[in-house]
Amino acid sequence: MSSSCVSHHHQAVRPRHGGRLPLPSPRSAAASSFAPPAPRRRRAARAATMSAEAAPGVAPVEEAGQRRVAVLAEMVEEAAVWCAVHGLVVGDRADPRSGTVPGVGLVHAPFSLLPARFPASFWKQACELAPIFNELVDRVSLDGEFLQAALSRTKQVDEFTARLLEIHEKMKAINKKEDIRLGLHRSDYMLDSETNSLLQIELNTISSSFPGLGSLVSELHRTLLNHYGKVLGLDSKRIPRNWAATQFAEALGKAWAEYNNDSAVVLMVVQPEERNMYDQYWLVSHLKESYGVTTIRKTLAQVEAEGQVLTDGTLVIDGRAVAVVYFRAGYAPADYPSEAEWRARLLMEQSSAIKCPSISYHLVGTKKIQQELANPNVLERFLDNKEDIAKLRKSFAGLWSLDNEEIVKSAIEKPDLFVLKPQREGGGNNIYGHDLRDMLIKLQKEQGESLAAYILMQRIFPKASLTPLVRGGDCFEDLTISELGIYGAYLRNKDKVILNNQSGYLMRTKVSSSNEGGVAAGFAVLDSILLTDE
Repeated sequence: MSSSCVSHHHQAVRPRHGGRLPLPSPRSAAASSFAPPAPRRRRAARAATMSAEAAPGVAPVEEAGQRRVAVLAEMVEEAAVWCAVHGLVVGDRADPRSGTVPGVGLVHAPFSLLPARFPASFWKQACELAPIFNELVDRVSLDGEFLQAALSRTKQVDEFTARLLEIHEKMKAINKKEDIRLGLHRSDYMLDSETNSLLQIELNTISSSFPGLGSLVSELHRTLLNHYGKVLGLDSKRIPRNWAATQFAEALGKAWAEYNNDSAVVLMVVQPEERNMYDQYWLVSHLKESYGVTTIRKTLAQVEAEGQVLTDGTLVIDGRAVAVVYFRAGYAPADYPSEAEWRARLLMEQSSAIKCPSISYHLVGTKKIQQELANPNVLERFLDNKEDIAKLRKSFAGLWSLDNEEIVKSAIEKPDLFVLKPQREGGGNNIYGHDLRDMLIKLQKEQGESLAAYILMQRIFPKASLTPLVRGGDCFEDLTISELGIYGAYLRNKDKVILNNQSGYLMRTKVSSSNEGGVAAGFAVLDSILLTDE
């Protein structure tokens, strides 16, 4: 029998109910992570459900609740089968070969059983922002002086940022021009219940993950609601189509065409152990089927060992010319365990291959640049359209450098209203609550440049809703909050903009008691959205 949904009721820091269809009321249970409940509890839950269903004379409300539980159990099984058949899968951490050998040790990606309700007006706002942010990234990337100056203090205390700036400086010194520029971005937002506004969490300019699997979750939810929507009172037509995988592939394919070498390949730079490889293989598949483009996958270490740049600037790996370098690695210090990886990064940057991202685009995505762009009059340096500037500003959460003594004082007094962010990508790096207060006090005592390694950001408080989550075939309900990522694709060749699109979306949902939000890092599940008129 399929697992019924077991309820875990986490208290959010400031819980506010909203979002999804009301579910059967949860039993109180202590739970500290996304781990599914123990088998004994699942069996007990199933037995309780069966005995309730068998009980005579049950009240109509209870009957409705029981029918709903039975429907959810049926949906879990159907969804798990759908994931297997359609490639909504990740590598299983329990299998040591799952991150290196394709087709070995697969499990379905963690997902929400039902889509998250999301107001159509905010969805429209987020989509309209994508091409403006794409343009902004491109404009800022061309201002090398701004990037170097804005990050000058950060590099003194953050070695990773310093190494990236070193490569950037070398490219500036030889006046290296990137005539063909490709950006595959993702801007992440949350709905703040305090201000009823859509606020940006961050802008990702490197390795914007889950275009492949994120597209599939939208299809999974549409399929489930086509079968069960009437029972649940949900309309599958309200789930927006999500073409992220095909649109990212289109951008890569068009960039490859601009490079104008029919025998060249796309190089996907990947981590040595990549359990999220199937998300990446969706792009590989679309590129081959729709554009006839071959993709090769190499780690940074392999690029260093096998790559060379010819006198005309051509990057060659394994005897094959590379038209486009697409980074799905290289965004974190752990990706550079030795000097070989840094040599590989420099080698690719020196070549004539189109980089996604170039070193300049990568730097634009740093937290410090995000904070600098939120300062008064800075956007005007890069954009001319006042309406576009106003739209961007409206989406900015409060962002401050630690030089702002008043804000630091406020954060020490009320740490739950802030997030302390270092210059790092991926989940698990941000600092909250008592840890934030302790870190700020420590940094104040140290004085010096260590303050420049962090920025302070206004904490966003989205509404929490009770949601059925599925991980490892088991369904459990919990209070959750969601984060919407809007993908953007940008391609230009000198003065000609070839592509500037909103390119699908990624919805991630996490237990409201969890501060971090990465799916790959194990904090969240994949989701989609159901548009509402509210």
